[in-house]
Amino acid sequence: MLRASYLGVFVTFAKNSLVRDMTFRTNFIIECISSLSWIAMNLGFYLLVFAHVSMIGPETGWGRWEFFVFLATTWIVNALVEMLFMNNCEEFSELIRTGRLDFALLKPIDTQFLVSLQRIEWSAIPNLIAGLSLLSISLWQLTTRAVDPIALTPAVFLLYPLYIMCGVTILYSLMISLAATSIWLGRNQSLYDFWFYITNFSRYPMEIYSGSFGLPLQVAFTYILPVMLVINVPARVLAQPLGYNDAMTWRLGLLAPVAAAISLFLSRKVFALALKSYRSASS
Repeated sequence: MLRASYLGVFVTFAKNSLVRDMTFRTNFIIECISSLSWIAMNLGFYLLVFAHVSMIGPETGWGRWEFFVFLATTWIVNALVEMLFMNNCEEFSELIRTGRLDFALLKPIDTQFLVSLQRIEWSAIPNLIAGLSLLSISLWQLTTRAVDPIALTPAVFLLYPLYIMCGVTILYSLMISLAATSIWLGRNQSLYDFWFYITNFSRYPMEIYSGSFGLPLQVAFTYILPVMLVINVPARVLAQPLGYNDAMTWRLGLLAPVAAAISLFLSRKVFALALKSYRSASS
């Protein structure tokens, strides 16, 4: 059996995708401008919010620049998910409908790897750059402010990318699991809408989910379907390093890698189970 070099295959996918995007440069430029326009509107909205308030909720620890670290982390995670996985998972139902999944199954490489990474969206790069830029500005503001500046240690800069990877893994696991249900359900656009609605809970600090209605949501989307860990953990590591609610910081920091590993394991099982139910287009 042929042994594929997965890194080499991924690099080939990336090169082919770049060639495709450069072939249709106008479309690529429009996609970049569209993404940056959304980011500008998103940032403008929160600038308006913080023009009227100094903190999101009393004693939450999420002031203006702390929240902009959170917002930048959201852009970074979303850019990575969009660049690597989103269109591939959306395309999975088309592979089934057209019978092209047969060809993927015949290749001497892991099928889940192939269908998850065969197309790289380079138009997501501007979002990633915007996120890193906002993150740098926010951290500079937090570390140089006159009142209560934060101190960033080398460990923080090691943990942040680790937790970013955990967040991307959790979102990918949810996405590929929903995509795999196309084998049983056919075109499952409503499930992709479900993914969008669920991941909305990851875009805000978990402290806002409180009270008799919010607390059950916080528990459900932290410990059962852990989408709240995706942004909250890496953003908290930078914006509130051993600051507000140290116990929560440590607990979430330990939970995130475990949740990512379990999510990836379960998604792998769902994908494999779905493939067992697949019937070739020629059968």
